[in-house]
Amino acid sequence: MDPKDINFAAMPQTAINVVTKPAEFFQAMSKTGGYLEPLVFAVMMGLVAGVIQAILSFAGLGPGASSGGGMMAGFSMILFMPVAAAIGSFIGGAILFVIWKLMGSSEEYEVAYRSGAYLMALAPITAIISAVPYGGGIINMAIYVFYLVMASVHVHDLPAQKAWLVFGIIGVIFALLGVYSEYKAR
Repeated sequence: MDPKDINFAAMPQTAINVVTKPAEFFQAMSKTGGYLEPLVFAVMMGLVAGVIQAILSFAGLGPGASSGGGMMAGFSMILFMPVAAAIGSFIGGAILFVIWKLMGSSEEYEVAYRSGAYLMALAPITAIISAVPYGGGIINMAIYVFYLVMASVHVHDLPAQKAWLVFGIIGVIFALLGVYSEYKAR
């Protein structure tokens, strides 16, 4: 894909479709087409999430609030989140690829990458929910588990029960680790 062919105007609607109609989105998601378009989408969602986290930080809310983050932490999130989204999309894609392969998926890495990159549509929502002490992390993990199950079923043709079991266990582990680390940070 040529960079000039990326439709930036369609990205907000893509994000809305991922969030509001995940089954339909993942059924229709192209399994090919390269990495550029989903990468740009992930970076844009990271930027939006960074802006939201900056606003929350300025207001004294969110994960950085307990450490007295303030204005500097807010501005750094605007720069950090798109970079983290770009790097994290490839690492996350690799992790998801391994998990889905172990679950029996026959899809290639590109499909896992595309699935994970489009899940970045959740980042602005989870940035807001993260402002809720302790419960925000648990809610966010539950949201990601649901969407990962949708991708497992509708992209990778895996049984829903298996997907709920695997991603449910992973979600519980990460939710507990998140609550523990937040407790220690406070």
